[in-house]
Amino acid sequence: MHPLSQFKYCPKCGSDKFVENNFKSKRCENCGFIYYYNTSSSTVALIINDSDELLVATRAHDPAKGTLDLPGGFVDMNETGEEAVIREVKEETNLDVTNIEYLFSIPNRYVYSGFEVQTLDLVYLCMVKNIENLRAEDDVADLQYIKIADLNPDLFGLPSVKEIVKRIQKKKI
Repeated sequence: MHPLSQFKYCPKCGSDKFVENNFKSKRCENCGFIYYYNTSSSTVALIINDSDELLVATRAHDPAKGTLDLPGGFVDMNETGEEAVIREVKEETNLDVTNIEYLFSIPNRYVYSGFEVQTLDLVYLCMVKNIENLRAEDDVADLQYIKIADLNPDLFGLPSVKEIVKRIQKKKI
């Protein structure tokens, strides 16, 4: 099912004459408004210690509750990707990011409350001062460092994060 099929009414005038315009948009036959379904931005943090271990989270909520994940989340309005990854790391791990490096992006499908959100995950290598204050918070049930070589991509619940884990194992970031 295409994500636009979930939109039945025009968000501008409320008309039910909200029809397919093309693959990525719908048009209101009543007021002429065209809605483009665009990708949402999200971030993923790679926090690697001196022992070549990656900080891995366990998801506390659906989607994919109980599976492994990496710290990160959606970019808020008027926020850069860099600001978002720093904020998300703090919210989820209580760690302060001191330096970040953008690595790559990867598309993802994130189903939330039965609604499919297309995302573009921005992946950052994040440096932190120390891990003394490390603590699972927000939507994270647990945090642990795992050797990169020992990571099992199949234990990660989100498709993009599985692919990110595979990539970092190949490149040895």
